[in-house]
Amino acid sequence: MTAHTDASIIDSWSRNTDPWTAAVRGGEIGSRVLVTNAAIVDAVRAYAPATGVDLGCGEGWLVRALPEVSMIGVDASAGLVEQARQARQAGGGEFRQLSYEEIAAGQLALAADVAVCNFSLIGDGAVRGLLRAAPSYLRQGGHLIVQTVHPLTACGDAPYADGWRDGSWAGFSSDFTDPAPWYFRTVSSWLALFEDHGLRVVEMREPLHPQTGKPVSLILVGRLA
Repeated sequence: MTAHTDASIIDSWSRNTDPWTAAVRGGEIGSRVLVTNAAIVDAVRAYAPATGVDLGCGEGWLVRALPEVSMIGVDASAGLVEQARQARQAGGGEFRQLSYEEIAAGQLALAADVAVCNFSLIGDGAVRGLLRAAPSYLRQGGHLIVQTVHPLTACGDAPYADGWRDGSWAGFSSDFTDPAPWYFRTVSSWLALFEDHGLRVVEMREPLHPQTGKPVSLILVGRLA
């Protein structure tokens, strides 16, 4: 069995640029349409930022959804960044291709009011490096807003413990290939990840599915001291 790594996540997303863009723009992902898109937009607007950066921006939908914020979108996938740039006429924003490792090395160099990671923190070491670098892209007192799968519902039958999990495109079109692995974290591990990197958790939200009443995602907001 091939060992899961942060690099394999980038490889998978690079191969699935077109089907992902089609799925997002076509409203094919039910949880996003019903709950999580509005949840992350509402969470960002609650802090009334003037400037922001979307880390792991994908095809750029969140930047377009926040026209009142001067936003920069950043992604490691050249294909996704190009898709975002081509859609700029539907909404503003600037887009840059940078990996989390490059951001951790200081190559982003911003002082944004908010940084947003919307289902984009799915690795291990690269994620820790990104949070460690928060002072290089957030102003003092700025906020990091993360939306991720809810650990209690995403755990499935596996043990409730941190570790790599196999990816899946179940429920997606047959155009998707080679699902990316992802690194599972418990709620307490997410909280520790923030606190260990100088981000004091000031808010936690658990958006609920309107039909099942169960949490669809977990949103954490950390303030940079």
